[in-house]
Amino acid sequence: MKKTRLREAGHDSQIAVSDFPRQGDNSPVTGLRRPINEMSRVLKTTPVHIASDLTGGAIAQWSHDAFHEVVEPMTDHVIMTYVGTVQRLERRNGSSIVAGTARDGTVSIIPAGSMSRWDIYHPMDIIQLYLPDATLKRVALEANIITPHDLVERTAHPDLVTSRLLVSAADTVQDNEALDNLFRQQLSDLLATRMLSAHTGQSALHHPALGGLSPAVLRRAIERLQSDSDEDVSLAALASDSGLSRFHFCRAFKESTGLTPHNWLRRYRLEQAMIMLRDSNNSVAQVATTLGYASQTAFAAAFRKLTGETPSDWRRRAH
Repeated sequence: MKKTRLREAGHDSQIAVSDFPRQGDNSPVTGLRRPINEMSRVLKTTPVHIASDLTGGAIAQWSHDAFHEVVEPMTDHVIMTYVGTVQRLERRNGSSIVAGTARDGTVSIIPAGSMSRWDIYHPMDIIQLYLPDATLKRVALEANIITPHDLVERTAHPDLVTSRLLVSAADTVQDNEALDNLFRQQLSDLLATRMLSAHTGQSALHHPALGGLSPAVLRRAIERLQSDSDEDVSLAALASDSGLSRFHFCRAFKESTGLTPHNWLRRYRLEQAMIMLRDSNNSVAQVATTLGYASQTAFAAAFRKLTGETPSDWRRRAH
C-alpha cells in the first residue's frame, strides 16, 4: 500500500486534532458541521495525519473501517482520493443512488452544505482536502469567473490530475513550517482552480498569458523568500508585495523563474544547507535547526529526496 507523509495528528507541535473544534462543534453562523468533526463521527476514528492551511482549510489522511452512514452538511467542500484500494461504494441522495469504484486516480466531491448517505463495504485509506468556499470564490474572482457554478457532486470519478495533487500533498510535507505552509497555500489555490475548471459543469478555464514579474518586483519577492521570518514567506505577503492576487502572482513568478514559490524556496534552502555543510564546525542537527526543520530526521529526508544522498554522505563526498 502506498505510504503517505502528512504530519501525525497526535505528534504535530504546530497542528493537531485538538486545534480543531471538539466533536459536535458546528459553525456558529450556518449551523453546518466542520468537516474534521463530521468525518470523525462518520468514520468513527481520528485522522492518521492532518495539516492545516493558514486560510482555514485542512488536508487529512484517514484509515477507516466499512461504514453505512449519512454524512451531514458541512461548512467546507470535501475533495477526496483513494489510496491503494479497489472497491465498490454507493452514495444515496433521496431516491437517487450513484455507485462507483474507488481506486487510485479517482476522486469524490462533497460540496459544502450537501447531505448524502454513503455505503462503504470494506476498510479504506483516503486523503481528504477541506476547501473553504471563500477560497473557491476568491480564486474564481482572480481567474475572472465572477459567478462560478456550484461544484458538482462526484462519486469515485476518474480525475488523475486532482488525485495526484492530493497524494503529492502527503508526499511533499517536510516538517519545515515555512516550506509546508507555502506548499499548502499553493496547493489550495491550485486545487480550487482545478475544481472550477473540471467540476462545476462549465467550460474549462482559459488563462491568457500574463508574463513574468518586473525585475524590481521579482527582486523583492526573492528577498522575502530569503528572509529568516516564516511570516515573510507566506503566499499572501508575497502577492501583496507584488500588487497581484495570489493566483496571478504564482503564475507570474513561475514565468520569471521556472519554479513555483515553494519549489524556489526549497531549492534555496538546499543551497544554504550545502554551504553550511561544507563547514565541518556545523553539525547536521545545527543545519536542520537553522533552516527551520522540525528534526534532523526530517531535514535528512528532505535533503536526500532532492540530492539522492544523506547530508552526512554529501558532506563526506564534498570534502
